[in-house]
Amino acid sequence: MFAGMNTGATPSLAPHHMALIPQERLAEIQKEYFAELAHISTNPEAIELKDRRFADKAWHSSWSKVIAATYLLNSKHLISLAKAVDTDDKMKQKILFTTEQMIDALSPSNFIATNPEVLENIISTQGQSIQNGIANLLGDMKKGKVSQTDESAFEVGKNIATTAGHVVFRNALFELIQYTPLTETVFERPYLMVPPCINKYYILDLQPDNSVVRHMVAQGYTVFLVSWKNPDESMAEVSWDDYVGKGVIKAIDVVKEISNSKQINVLGFCVGGTLTASALAVLAARNEHPAASLTLFTTLLDFKNSGILDVFIDEGMVEMRENSIGGKGGKYGMMSGLDLGNTFSFLRPNDLVWNYVVENYLKGNSPPPFDLLYWNGDSTNLPGSMYCWYLRHTYLQNDLVKPGKVKICGEKIDLGKIKCPAYIYASQEDHIVPWQSAYESTHILKGKNRFVLGASGHIAGVINPPAKNKRYHFENNKIAASANQWLEGAKQIPGSWWPNYTKWLEQFGGEQKPASTTFGNAKYKKMEAAPGVYVKEKSAPAK
Repeated sequence: MFAGMNTGATPSLAPHHMALIPQERLAEIQKEYFAELAHISTNPEAIELKDRRFADKAWHSSWSKVIAATYLLNSKHLISLAKAVDTDDKMKQKILFTTEQMIDALSPSNFIATNPEVLENIISTQGQSIQNGIANLLGDMKKGKVSQTDESAFEVGKNIATTAGHVVFRNALFELIQYTPLTETVFERPYLMVPPCINKYYILDLQPDNSVVRHMVAQGYTVFLVSWKNPDESMAEVSWDDYVGKGVIKAIDVVKEISNSKQINVLGFCVGGTLTASALAVLAARNEHPAASLTLFTTLLDFKNSGILDVFIDEGMVEMRENSIGGKGGKYGMMSGLDLGNTFSFLRPNDLVWNYVVENYLKGNSPPPFDLLYWNGDSTNLPGSMYCWYLRHTYLQNDLVKPGKVKICGEKIDLGKIKCPAYIYASQEDHIVPWQSAYESTHILKGKNRFVLGASGHIAGVINPPAKNKRYHFENNKIAASANQWLEGAKQIPGSWWPNYTKWLEQFGGEQKPASTTFGNAKYKKMEAAPGVYVKEKSAPAK
């Protein structure tokens, strides 16, 4: 398979794709390709490899250099061809995505025979590296995924998800955790965090020095958090309405009762933000407005441009899921968390797949411990009914932004009826929630809104504590007509955006009052210590 990528033959797409490339553009691409190929052939000593896959000195021999350089040239050529196909945007995106997947899979670094680092390792270890790699491969085959970290190094509640607190409510869908105060006084209004149900909540509570939960507790908030149950087959019929009504709305009600507060501050992260906005819209339709402020981290409300995920979602795909697990014809099932996790990994294949294939299997190394990657591999299933509703009414039909288009919990939804101030955060390199799409929430929500753009991606951009003084963010106090106009008027500021957020939130906290060490109240009793029971449940592959 690899040979076709590094021989002198011109790489090509499928004939029906090639036929859609304008002839003049095709001629330009081919001329450029042959010119660069001739340069590699006649000047191998001048080759510069600027790809980190080929950074090791083992790639500096003339033979390895030519292989890597030819691969990179062929890759560039294939991408140029894919971009030149004259078709609609969605089809072009699919062609480009599949081309990139093929290119990444066929890198010479991924094969024993063409990776000089691997060959040197085999010789220096007298074959032990290959034995170790086979053992790693067999272990991962049992797990159904490529290992990205040393999973034995972490235990939920022991060295991750360790912020002190107690479960104060539990139903079939979630546990509600109330955290122990770290300050003598607290804001009178509590703070509710709604994480995504697609992953475990402790992305917000990894280690003490990078925990969003602990940071907010340390800022003087009485913090509550929704810990979603990891669904099993018995929950296949649980719906989006259930996640909104029996999930987010119930959590809001319990927090209000425990704190004896008419309004609370609420945060939603990723799909947790979409659920939270749905819940507030349901309540607004009932003329209830429990949120003093709304915070959205990397959240889509307008799904018109949903980024790379749009490649996977069309009418045929959604119908297939509805027929197999979504309840059409009475057949319900589960969306496997393992399958979801593997899909998300292949959105960044070089970083999250092939890098580990080379290190774990070809070199026989064991991955080092990394808390974020442990969380990334701790998958959760999704009920088929909820998952299919989500696909159809957001990614496929973009119904949430159409006032009155859909009913949730018996109410016609209008996100424009959410009038509380909102803090909307997006990450500049987010491949799951494009920041320009997240920005659209500033126009959908009708309160006094603030938008902040951070560096990095979907997760690393959010988990950026001030003490580490990493990255940068953009601030602009004005909401512009478009995302790009907002960015043009924004100021780049070094370091974390967290201080900007906590300063903004202070105005909605209310008065200060003495911190209480009481958990729950007479109705909602203190239960297990945090992190509770649900977060420890592991997903088995769905049947």
